[in-house]
Amino acid sequence: MTFPPQPVSPLDGRYSSQIGPIGDHLSEAGLNRARVHVEVEWLLFCASHGLFGTREVSETDARHLRDWAANFGQAEIDWLAEKERVTRHDVKAVEYLVRERLSEQGLDALSEAVHIACTSEDINNLSYALTIQAAVRDVWLPKFDGVIAQLRALAEEHREQPMLSHTHGQPATPTTLGKEFAVFAWRLSRQRDRVASVEPLGKFAGATATFSAHEIAHPAADWPTLASEFVAGLGLTWNPLTTQIESHDWQAELFAGVSHAGRILHNLATDVWTYISMGYFTQIPVAGATGSSTMPHKINPIRFENAEANLELASAVLDSLASTLVTSRLQRDLTDSSAQRNIGVGFGHSMLALDNLSKGLGEFSVSADSLQADLDGNWEVLAEAIQTVIRAEVLAGRSSITDPYALLKDLTRGQRVDRDALVEFVDALDIGEDAKARLRELRPETYTGLASDLVDRLP
Repeated sequence: MTFPPQPVSPLDGRYSSQIGPIGDHLSEAGLNRARVHVEVEWLLFCASHGLFGTREVSETDARHLRDWAANFGQAEIDWLAEKERVTRHDVKAVEYLVRERLSEQGLDALSEAVHIACTSEDINNLSYALTIQAAVRDVWLPKFDGVIAQLRALAEEHREQPMLSHTHGQPATPTTLGKEFAVFAWRLSRQRDRVASVEPLGKFAGATATFSAHEIAHPAADWPTLASEFVAGLGLTWNPLTTQIESHDWQAELFAGVSHAGRILHNLATDVWTYISMGYFTQIPVAGATGSSTMPHKINPIRFENAEANLELASAVLDSLASTLVTSRLQRDLTDSSAQRNIGVGFGHSMLALDNLSKGLGEFSVSADSLQADLDGNWEVLAEAIQTVIRAEVLAGRSSITDPYALLKDLTRGQRVDRDALVEFVDALDIGEDAKARLRELRPETYTGLASDLVDRLP
């Protein structure tokens, strides 16, 4: 038995409701809508400048054309699918669609101006730039910013909550939970700026980017200036030196930035997962949810596990794109054409991960008792404080102790010590009374330095 056509990717099936409107931009339909937009704008640009013998289009006709392009929908999607079965060429099908629209508006005289002097890549590179730009600006960045905002809020809420650190997985100098959330907010904010600053480029110079067809058909024009004006009018930056294709360096920079941000998010997911397993965080039960098919007690940290998997998939796709797209044989090959159709896959998995992280960060509570129990059980982490104070006392001439590090190493390495043992040790030290008083009052939960204040360093 066979099924009707089914989505192969879970992004288009199981998880479609979680990835947001990314498909409005990074899909075949989104790309074709942008292609129609670019073709219409080039036609109107030529007409408004009198290029190639075109006549000016009335404001009413121009408005109707632009409205039609903006309302690109299922009828146009179906029309293009049927036409491409004949043309076997996606951009040519778009050209025929625009020509048909001109005929419907009584503008047949302009038909030969559709796609004039263009190679397919002139349309495609601008269309991809527009769709990627919109997807990042309107869909991905808002979701990413939402996760950063959650981390900022957690950093502020828990800025004073002491927590035992675990460098190399071993008890280490205490920190505060808020400061650790602030670390991730800081790292992600830097990457956010990197992604947002990438400037989408566009080329529009013909078959081998020499303006050859433009020049031979309309030699009187200043084509580089006109191309720059047209590309800028679309909201993009003109790339003046390319082959047949725009070189995709800006896309590689963008995808690398999104992938890097994803790796930071992956680190966040693994850390939160670990804190849950340590009992530092308690997951909040979701009504009706099942953690295990056989163990009723379980609440699995699936939000963070799902995020990990999808971030790995996103990076795999985006890293591949970043490395593939910057290479093209001589003046053009088609490897980029196949690769770019997977841009939505990379961003789709990233969006799914962001959705899981956003939900997961709102589904746990902090167990202050567990955090305090770990601090109470690891007084030996104060060895750093004691040996550093001794060194300062030696430098100030108030102590004659030699090698204080070794002294504390003998006392604490590989063994537990409690408050009484440390106080007894401090009392016997050859250091000033003020220093002894500070050390006697010190507890693991108070040995957090400026951790709380560092939260204020978030931009």
